[in-house]
Parts: sequence; structure tokens; C-alpha cells
Amino acid sequence: MSLKDKLTKNNLKRGIVFASKVGDFVENRIGKAIEESNFNADILPENPEEMKWYKVPLEKGMAGDGSEYHIYIKKASSENLCIFLSGGGVAYNEYTAARPVTGGKVAAGLPNYYWNNLRPFTQIMNINVGITDIFTDKNPFKEWSFVVITYATGDFHVGNNEYPYKGEDGQDNVLHFHGYINFLESMKVAKKLFPNPKRLLIAGNSAGAFAVPALAGEIADDYYPNTKNITLFSDSGQLPYKHWKKTAKTIWKTKEPLWKAIGGENITLEWYKALYSKYGNRFRYLYSSSVYDYLLSAYYNDIVNRKYKTDNDIQKEYYNGLKEMVAELKKLTPDFGMFINDWRIPLITMGGTVHTSVREPHFLLFTQDGITMAKWLEDACNGRVYDVGMELLKEAPPMNRHEIRKLKEKIDEK
Repeated sequence: MSLKDKLTKNNLKRGIVFASKVGDFVENRIGKAIEESNFNADILPENPEEMKWYKVPLEKGMAGDGSEYHIYIKKASSENLCIFLSGGGVAYNEYTAARPVTGGKVAAGLPNYYWNNLRPFTQIMNINVGITDIFTDKNPFKEWSFVVITYATGDFHVGNNEYPYKGEDGQDNVLHFHGYINFLESMKVAKKLFPNPKRLLIAGNSAGAFAVPALAGEIADDYYPNTKNITLFSDSGQLPYKHWKKTAKTIWKTKEPLWKAIGGENITLEWYKALYSKYGNRFRYLYSSSVYDYLLSAYYNDIVNRKYKTDNDIQKEYYNGLKEMVAELKKLTPDFGMFINDWRIPLITMGGTVHTSVREPHFLLFTQDGITMAKWLEDACNGRVYDVGMELLKEAPPMNRHEIRKLKEKIDEK
């Protein structure tokens, strides 16, 4: 290796280390500020106030690293309830299990796959943003009651296993895939506080989007059998992987009906197929995605190319996969409502488009075809299901670098 290459490599390493330290510092400062502020959620009292977020520690709950687990609830005067399944990545083998999310890894662009605990920083991911915002009248769900089932297990809320792995430091560790146990304990709280809602929204973003079709039937049958008005909403749940069935069966150790339902690479689609075959039109069905999801495309790139990053090529593959997924969901029922967008946020979406919107500020602010996602979701919960942004799926995706090179070669030949 030349001296120049060695210097470049050393500078790159120093840059990654510096960015990692800065990222951890920022996360810790934000977490400390939350703990010391009035925004820190209090523990649920015996007589909770309305329109206030509370934290509910669950004695039998557990985060992926073995630490304490809690959920968030908010009581409101209406008889509407949202069960929200939070997102936060996925672990599907020993390599991903060994690389949980930290602020440092995110800042340095290093592989980081899932949140493995509920530290103070994670509160800002779960409450008072997007659909959970209680401070703005622009939020049509402000007056709904909420149970936010937090996520820190990497198993799409369906795991029930103790998974041994070696950390990046070579030490033996265990990832507690307790997502399903946490879900069951959370639903006990939900049923006690909100025994008979007239209208129910079961929603989830990212990892929670995958969980919605996996758990919706159980929520309806075992906890709210008398609630007839039920809407399901998955926000950004597309990650093709040919080993999902093996992962669900042997790594997460889900219930048998869940792993048996997986017959293809798109686990969300497979679970919606199984759900619809059993329940038909008992539910309203909704799905949303941006066209070039920068984060899910990076996950997919890691699966197929071992590159944890997004680029134009992999975003195009995501786009084509999205077209296929939407078509398949529409085959289940043409009433499957879609919200497709091409929203971009400079410096964050890395040339692609946003990853999830329902618990982001742009849930209330951005529009597609002149309609906010908040308005679209409100209409659906009121029985008016329709599609937004479907024209985006009729466009040809931009050419990748290989196609551009071939086109130039053809022009040069002529």
C-alpha cells in the first residue's frame, strides 16, 4: 500500500472515530435534556390526567439487551383508540444482532440494525411527534387515546427466544427476542385502560409496519372482539429476504401460524395474505411508502450486496419492488388504501426519499396530490378509503449508472 493510500485510510479511520464520538455525545446530551425537562413522561399514576403522556413499566417486559421495558399511554375523552406498534430496525442473524443502533454509529455511517434498549433518547421517537403529537390542533388524532407499544428487540414484535451471539468485541452475548412477550404484556394494559373502544386503529411504522398484519387478528379476537370499526395501517414495511421463514421459525421462534404463513421473500405481504384469507373485510387495510425509501433500500442493499448504504441503483430496485408489492396488496382487495409519496429531506434521505411518515412532523405538514397523510388516514378511519400518489408508480424510475453507461456506449457507437 502506498504512503498516500495509508494516509487516506488512517484519515478515514480517524474521521469515523470522530463522527462516532460526536454522535454518541449528541445522543447522550439529548437524552439527558429529556430526563431533566418537563417533556419527560411520568410513570402512570392511579388516576391519570387526560391528554398527557405517561410511561408504563412492564415487570415481565424486557428490551433486547436485558434492560427494563416500558410502553407509553395517553388517555383522551373520545372512544377512539390507537394501538401503535413502534419501529426500530431488525436483527435476523448473528451479524446484525451484534450491531445495535447507537448515535455514534449512525453519525459515522457504520452498520447499525436495531434499537436494543429504551434509553431516554428513544422517547422522542415514540411520543409527541406526528400522529402522537398532542400540542397541535392540526393533528386529527390528537383527541384519540393511545397505547404506544415500544420496540427494542429487533424481532418485529413477534419473537420469543434467547439468541446467543458474539459481539463486535468478541464477547458472548444474548439478544432477548422478547417482542411477543412485550406485546402480550402491553395488551393487558391496553385492555384494562381502554376496555371497549368504538373505533380502533392498529398502526405501525417501519418494524411496526411488518407487525401490524402479524398481530392485528390477535388484537381484534382476544382483546377487542366487540369493536367492529377497525382500521389497519402499515407505514413502510418492505424488505425482501429469502430467509424470513427460517428467521421467524428458528431465530425469533414466533408462533407457528406466523412462520408457516411465510411463503415468499416479502414478509409483510405474506402476513397480509394470511390475515385477509382469515378475516376478509373485517378490517380496513392501508399501506404507505415513499418511492425510494433511503433506509429500507440500505437494509436491502446490505442483504443482497453486503453494503450498508443506499444509492441510486438500490433505490431503483426498491421502487420496482414497491410497484410489485402494491399490485399484490391490491389483488387481495382493491379497497386496500395506498399513500405513495416522493418526499425528500436534504441531508437525511441521501438522494432517496423518506423512511416512514406517520410519526414524523411531515405526517401533518407535507402533501402528496394536495393531501396530507394525516387527512388521508383520518378519512380512512371514518370509512372513506382512497389512494394517494399512485401516479408515482406509473413512472419509469431514473436510470442507474450502468444503464447510463450503456446508453453512452450506444450513442458513441452511432
